[in-house]
Amino acid sequence: MGPEEAQRRLWERAAPTYDRAMAPWERRWIGGYRHELLARAGGEVVEVGIGTGANLAHYPAGVRVLGVDASPAMLAQARRRAAELGRELDPVVGEADHLDLEDAGADTLVATFLLCSVPDVATTLTEFARVLRPGGRLLLLDHVESSVTPLRWLQALADRTGAATGECWRRRPSAELPGAGFTVEWTRSSRARLLEAVAAVRA
Repeated sequence: MGPEEAQRRLWERAAPTYDRAMAPWERRWIGGYRHELLARAGGEVVEVGIGTGANLAHYPAGVRVLGVDASPAMLAQARRRAAELGRELDPVVGEADHLDLEDAGADTLVATFLLCSVPDVATTLTEFARVLRPGGRLLLLDHVESSVTPLRWLQALADRTGAATGECWRRRPSAELPGAGFTVEWTRSSRARLLEAVAAVRA
C-alpha cells in the first residue's frame, strides 16, 4: 500500500472524530489564520482537500464552494457542516494532482493543510495554476519548515517517522510558487514560522 492510499484510509477512519480532536487548536490558534486568509476568497471558489469543511465558516457571505477531497467520509462531514451553516457546497471526490475540472475556470483556489502531504508540491501547484483563471487567487495555509533550528531538527525527525503516510513537516510551498507561475501578494506566519498563510496571484 502506497502513501496516498495510506493517507486516504487514515482520513476515512479519522473523519467521525477529526473535528472534535482539532477543536482546541482551531479555537486558540488555527482559526484566526483561516479567517484572515479566506476573507480574500471570491467568485468561483474551488477548495482542494476540503476535509470536514473547517474553512466553510470563514468564507465571505454568498461564496459558493466546490470542495474536492480524496476521502468520501471527509466529504460527508463537509456536506453536513455546509448544511448547518447554510453554505452552498458542491462536493467532489478527487485527487489534488489530477483535478477533474476545466482549465481557467476558478477565480479562487484554496488549499489548507494539504501541500504537506501531496507527493510533489510543484506538480500540485502546476495543477492549481491550470484550474485558476489568469489573475485568479491561490490561498494556502499549512504547517511549514520552521525558522528555528531546533524545531527544524524535530521536524526532520517527524519526516522520517511519518514517511509511511506521506506527511512532510519541512516543506515551504511559498518558495515554489514563482516556479509555478504565481506572484505572492500577502503572507502571515506564526511565531517560529510553524504555520504560514499565503495569498498569491496566477500570472
